[in-house]
Amino acid sequence: MTTTPLLSVRDLSVAFTQAGRTTLAVDRVSFDIAKGETVALVGESGSGKSVTALSILKLLQYPTASHPSGEIQFKGRDLLAASEMDIMKVRGADITMVFQEPMTSLNPLHVISRQIGEILRIHRQLSEKDARARTLALLERVGIRDAASRLDAYPHQLSGGQRQRVMIAMALANDPDLLIADEPTTALDVTVQAQILTLLAELKRDLGMAMLFITHDLGIVRKVADRVCVMLEGKIVEHGPVAQVFDDPQHEYTRRLLAAEPRGRPDPVPADAETLVEAGPIKVHFPIKRGFLGRTVGHVKAVDGVSVKVRAGETVGVVGESGSGKTTLGLAMLRLISSEGPVVFLGDRLDGLKSNRVRPYRKDMQIVFQDPYGSLSPRLSVAQIVEEGLLVMNGRLRLEERREIVARALLDVGLDPQAMDRYPHEFSGGQRQRIAIARAMALEPRFVVLDEPTSALDMSVQSQIVDLLRDLQKTRKLAYMFISHDLKVVRALANHVLVMQNGVVVEEGPAERIFEAPETDYTRALFAAAFALEARPDVVRE
Repeated sequence: MTTTPLLSVRDLSVAFTQAGRTTLAVDRVSFDIAKGETVALVGESGSGKSVTALSILKLLQYPTASHPSGEIQFKGRDLLAASEMDIMKVRGADITMVFQEPMTSLNPLHVISRQIGEILRIHRQLSEKDARARTLALLERVGIRDAASRLDAYPHQLSGGQRQRVMIAMALANDPDLLIADEPTTALDVTVQAQILTLLAELKRDLGMAMLFITHDLGIVRKVADRVCVMLEGKIVEHGPVAQVFDDPQHEYTRRLLAAEPRGRPDPVPADAETLVEAGPIKVHFPIKRGFLGRTVGHVKAVDGVSVKVRAGETVGVVGESGSGKTTLGLAMLRLISSEGPVVFLGDRLDGLKSNRVRPYRKDMQIVFQDPYGSLSPRLSVAQIVEEGLLVMNGRLRLEERREIVARALLDVGLDPQAMDRYPHEFSGGQRQRIAIARAMALEPRFVVLDEPTSALDMSVQSQIVDLLRDLQKTRKLAYMFISHDLKVVRALANHVLVMQNGVVVEEGPAERIFEAPETDYTRALFAAAFALEARPDVVRE
């Protein structure tokens, strides 16, 4: 590493002005990044991590955003003082960025080769042919299998891990000096997460680039970073070498972050607990259509003969890689998609019923989706979002009664009821997920499918949500199907675990037995990736 910083941020402040009110999001932040060094920015949602990173490339919305103080020196130039024309030459060339959610960062209307090639043509002036050849080399470099067949694929035709690899390929297209990675593994399952972290470490070493890594997962920081800056309410409260900060934290907030991990075990389920939902064997096969007439030439066996039973007060954890059929199984249990096989809820057969016949059961069957960005309507206020189910299931409630229920639901998930008239875009990702949980709980259901509900949350918030879910389950005897790639959370919540691969259950049993003595290579590979951030390449499938 060199003594002269590649990037030097000094006294950076960021303010947002809306409706005449100014809020300070970043308050006099300073840090350096040397060539070849990885610096991690860690902190909870809303601490100012991403705002700081976006300021480096001036990607904030101006004039809503402003910089009351500070400078950002990159190779001796102040980027904050640079013109838009000059900063455009830096973006995508000298400094690049990998965002948290690749599906919203990639253009759904263009194939992969066009999106990567555009960067090469703009910054390198490459011809169409040369840009395509360079794109192929980049896709191979980031580990996409059979890359040539993926050149003309659209983003929706790739898995989550593949899309993130495409984003990394785009970021590396022009051999940048600095890569900003903003929560690049949050939405990925544990084995793919391990692959992406290994890939970033290899690229950093081979290319000699520096990296600013933004995350709320302190386990990842231990794996990838040289130095760490801990942010709280827009300020850096502690910084230093990773080993020093982790082994001897000085600030109370840092100690609290390091201690924040889902802990404990679920309460045992009484032997005489009522079975709320039982299904199986369930099959969900999606047709593969080809030709002008859309002839069916085969089927994708998303779920292929899976049986599951959930009792009152019980949490059944469903784990596996992306594409293993976890979410499809949950949707079939709620009759949100068609499936073959019996689905029995509270003693009544739901399979084969038309949607209007299933509707009376909806109050007792709820779901919390993985992506709060997509599951919350940007046109509705928080109050309108949470009360929507109340209006559908009980339209006789007065406005005051609905707002009281909404306020109670928001309090249950740790949100200020006074914020109920704000809109989703005014909240952080973790706060949006809490709103989604509040919406489900407002109806006081008996069975809830939780589809990756903590993947977007900070470690400390994860602990809070785990405690909240336990409390709700205990007081209401709720039954959960908990779908997740975060095995630490599953271990803290689940009584029974199903391990899925390619649409089938490869292992199941009491959670304690599964975690202590997994029987299959696939399960052991999942656990190795989750608890040691290492994956066995002979088992992992992209």
